[in-house]
Amino acid sequence: MAGRKVAMLTAGGLAPCLSSAVGGLIERYSDVAPELDLIAYRSGYQGVLLGDSIEITGDMREKAHLLHRFGGSPIGNSRVKLTNAADCVKRGLVKEGENPLKVAAERLAADGVTILHTIGGDDTNTTAADLAAYLGQNGYDLTVVGLPKTVDNDIVPIRQSLGAWTAADVGAQFFDNVSNEQSAAPRTLIIHEVMGRHCGWLTAATARAYMQRTKTHDYVGGLLMDAQLKKIDGLYLPEMRFDRDAEASRLREVMDRYGYVTLFVSEGACMDVIVQELEASGENIKRDAFGHVKLDTINVGGWFQKQFAALLGAERSLVQKSGYFARSAPANGEDLRLIQGMVDLAVESALNGVSGVTGHDEDQNGKLRTIEFPRIKGGKHFDLSTPWFGDVMTAVGQTVEKA
Repeated sequence: MAGRKVAMLTAGGLAPCLSSAVGGLIERYSDVAPELDLIAYRSGYQGVLLGDSIEITGDMREKAHLLHRFGGSPIGNSRVKLTNAADCVKRGLVKEGENPLKVAAERLAADGVTILHTIGGDDTNTTAADLAAYLGQNGYDLTVVGLPKTVDNDIVPIRQSLGAWTAADVGAQFFDNVSNEQSAAPRTLIIHEVMGRHCGWLTAATARAYMQRTKTHDYVGGLLMDAQLKKIDGLYLPEMRFDRDAEASRLREVMDRYGYVTLFVSEGACMDVIVQELEASGENIKRDAFGHVKLDTINVGGWFQKQFAALLGAERSLVQKSGYFARSAPANGEDLRLIQGMVDLAVESALNGVSGVTGHDEDQNGKLRTIEFPRIKGGKHFDLSTPWFGDVMTAVGQTVEKA
């Protein structure tokens, strides 16, 4: 293994797995290949472009197990697209006329990196594939093994991305407290906006976790704090189509009878409709380096609030977002087990010179393997026919119609 050097980076948005995955990689290499030097690029691909790295010291190796206790990323994140030269120039990451892919490749070569671990979503890992291909074309051998993280759980063909289970569980904890706001004033509408641009998995899974959590509560009969107050009355995902007027009529009956209504909304629900409305009004929609609409600027929860508050006769309405609270949590037990299996395979693949992204391959009966980069894509939709989702919607009392 002489001459090998390992680097790692985390990129994109946060997820409850980044700290644990970094800790797991440090631990695993320290166990099976302790002679290899380890570095981490600070703030993802930004650190690669700027040559900003952290040397993993002996003390860091000894204390790496502590990283499993934390959320966030111990080496920092950023959203940088190496094939978007204009954005990289604008942000001062490269000079005018430079090719970011070439700058990053030359930095990896100069640093002597032969193995790169990327912990991120489809954008992070497909960018890593571009980097490896560029280096290969220029005579430099780099093995890149990615770990799939995203709370959206929307990476094709990976069955379960790292951090998604935790995000659903923590989102449920968040709303268990927020739902008590229904007792603060009569005729209250609360909208729980959950992360998920194109995929409704997290919103659906958070709803399921919330239902499971509140089912175990004991209540004092005859008082306001009861199972009805904790109920979800409507759930809206990017994959679903709904009739606003019909839903408003259904929900108005709930409001009139009980005095409160609770909605769970994916941040990508009705996104196309909202963007069209905003652009038609002359508003300029902001997008990130990857061309994605910046969802925090279009305010999906606020749109639902505007649509339904008046139609339901709500005297009080509020939108609560669990996203940042959920995505910055430390990994739970389910995710820790998933992380360990993927980390072990990632290190084994890297040492054997096999590039790709570790994950349970849905096209190969869920087998845990290192999936080829060309097969990695984002935007996987949530399957509305999933049995547990049918149970959730039955409990909500809402008809499901595919978009």
